Amino acid sequence: MKRAKAAETRKSRKARTVPYQVTYDTFLMRLIEAREHAGLTQRDVSEKMHMAHSFLSKCETGERRVDVIEFLQLAKIYSKPLDYFLSDED
Repeated sequence: MKRAKAAETRKSRKARTVPYQVTYDTFLMRLIEAREHAGLTQRDVSEKMHMAHSFLSKCETGERRVDVIEFLQLAKIYSKPLDYFLSDED
C-alpha cells in the first residue's frame, strides 16, 4: 500500500536527522543566547523578519527548522557572525 510506503519515508527522514540532533540543539541554544544578548523578544525578531509571531518560538523549540535565508537574517539581526552559531567551541 502507498500508505505504508509513506510511513517508511517519514521514518527514513527522521533517521537521517538523528545523527545531527546534538549539533542542531547546540545551534538552537546559540540562537536563543544571541537573541537574549541582543535584548530582543521572540515577537520582536519575528516582526523584524515579517513573520508570524509564533515563527521564532517554533524555531527555537525545534518544532520548525531554520532555513539558510532565515539563518542569514537572524545572524544579521543579532549582529553575530555565522561562525558564532556553527562553531563547535563554547
